[in-house]
Amino acid sequence: MGRRKRDIVEEMRDRQGVLSEIKNFFTLGYGTKEDLRELDKMLRDLYYMDLKRLRHLWEDIYLAVLEAGVKAPTRDLKKVIQVMDRVMEKIHHADYGYAGLFDRKGSIREEELAGILNYDRELGSRIDSLKDEVEKVQSYVESENWGELPANVRRVKDLLLSLEDRWIERERRFRPLRL
Repeated sequence: MGRRKRDIVEEMRDRQGVLSEIKNFFTLGYGTKEDLRELDKMLRDLYYMDLKRLRHLWEDIYLAVLEAGVKAPTRDLKKVIQVMDRVMEKIHHADYGYAGLFDRKGSIREEELAGILNYDRELGSRIDSLKDEVEKVQSYVESENWGELPANVRRVKDLLLSLEDRWIERERRFRPLRL
């Protein structure tokens, strides 16, 4: 079942150390707020870099298929690049920090934060699944196993579209518009 939501927040606080505790005491939790913003930025940067590496790998796959002259799903191969670019930019240019989780006094709504961190962990595992599928497609191309290619290319495209939907949902749920 995994750890409880509050355990994640407590684990993060435990890692801050004594100096951060002192800073939090004098800044009314501002240090924790900044740490959370940095954590969000770091996660998004990692997701972005993972997708960027996958995009370069996918370009090599696309070129190899074109050079082989295979009547493969070239439209889907190109669509994957387009969707990947779109998802990468959404992640790369997302709002900074967990803005919707702080009230006017700067205190953190910890239960919601733990929910976001769990949501982000799930996004990371989706990116890992995407990596596995892209590597599978790469192995099919390298072994010239063209029969397996169309279904797996569609699978990669579907995983990317699903990741995009989950990212949009993250933005909607955790970064509400302010009036």
